[in-house]
Amino acid sequence: MQTTSTTLIVIGGGPGGYIAAIRAAQLGIATILIEGDQLGGTCLNIGCIPSKALIHASEEFEKAKHYSHGSSIGIQVSTPSINIVQTISWKDGIVKRLTTGVGALLKKNGAQVVKGWAQILDGKTVAVMQDGKEVQRITCQHLLIASGSTPVELPFMPFGSGSGKVISSTEALSPTEIPKKLVVVGGGYIGLELGIAYRKLGAEVSVVESLDRILPAYDEDLTKVVKTALKQLGVEVHLGLTVQGLNADENAVRLKNAAGEESELACDKVLVAVGRRPRTEGFGLESLMLDMNGRAIKIDDQCRTSMRDVWAIGDVAGEPMLAHRAMAQGEMVAEIIAGKRRHFTPASIPAVCFTDPELVVVGKSPQEAQAAGIDCITAMFPFAANGRSMTLESSEGFVRVVARKDNHLIVGWQAVGKGVSELSAAFGLSLEMGATLEDVAGTIHSHPTLGEAVQEAALRALGHALHI
Repeated sequence: MQTTSTTLIVIGGGPGGYIAAIRAAQLGIATILIEGDQLGGTCLNIGCIPSKALIHASEEFEKAKHYSHGSSIGIQVSTPSINIVQTISWKDGIVKRLTTGVGALLKKNGAQVVKGWAQILDGKTVAVMQDGKEVQRITCQHLLIASGSTPVELPFMPFGSGSGKVISSTEALSPTEIPKKLVVVGGGYIGLELGIAYRKLGAEVSVVESLDRILPAYDEDLTKVVKTALKQLGVEVHLGLTVQGLNADENAVRLKNAAGEESELACDKVLVAVGRRPRTEGFGLESLMLDMNGRAIKIDDQCRTSMRDVWAIGDVAGEPMLAHRAMAQGEMVAEIIAGKRRHFTPASIPAVCFTDPELVVVGKSPQEAQAAGIDCITAMFPFAANGRSMTLESSEGFVRVVARKDNHLIVGWQAVGKGVSELSAAFGLSLEMGATLEDVAGTIHSHPTLGEAVQEAALRALGHALHI
């Protein structure tokens, strides 16, 4: 059995892990990254990237179907069809190119990748397992845990049950055929993103949410625009209902309302999307006896755990479970190990929901600002008054800004509409740079773009919007 020594071991090759390894190697730190599956983790392989590919394919198919009935802009096509096997092959090709690229970047920068499953022996020693056997032992000075997260299962309806009818987002991203009836359990961003995609691909989709509204992590001014779009698309939304499992024939989902009354929803597939949990089991983490924050590893503002020179980043360290958060944390940890002074204190971390229409939240909402005791100005500019939105045949939604009343410092942005995910960079930059309403209002925004709504929201907050 081979024994190796290094300065830094990174467990997990997802966005946080591979970025940490690349940056550490750039800084001259001897680094070994251990990954048992594919480089890129959940995000590149079975999450962010493949889901956006499937969403794009579904949008293009929906657009073609729209044009087959004629359109206001004069495009007409014959009745379209989709080869879902070819679609998934195209999606897999994108994933392969990206994961291959990650491997090339690690090699280029001098980070070593060891294939196998990590098994922590102590805070300085990790065994590498292949086919259940230890093939290598690595000692280190620093141990970085970037093991990610896994989908939450319902104990009474585990993945694969119902003769394979019950699936997670992983299986939903690689269908061999589109089910006639899909029931989505969970009205959060994962369930709605995939539910909308499947509806556009031709499935009859029903979403079941135990709370009284969809997307409970977002404020209702934003989500009501999405709710209207779901109705127009033909997605059924069932609120205030809890799932009880499959019926005896395994062809319907049993539901119960607050009064205890039961009902059923017919299904060919059931997508369970009720959240994700940190991946903390199965690789010896418990042997370190780290302080925990619920299921997540507890960290400070440098991503240090309760054990010296043991670090944790990304989903395994809890919410928000976002790839860009993990990447920023990974870069920071590498620089701290290299001797730089860093703390993870971002002004904001953008959250994007790729529904149709899309949602973006950066910083504080009006409600959060009020709860924090901040006296704020809030202003909204509708896309119905934006020329670019009109040319895209999509004028639903708005941009909203939240700023302090005393000095006009911007503390939050929210947007809902077609393509607004691309505004998240501008929103995040304005908060990180400490921009005021006057800064944004006085910046010339190119015309015609969706970004003009950002300037107009700031202008409206100052009392002199120009296009409304």
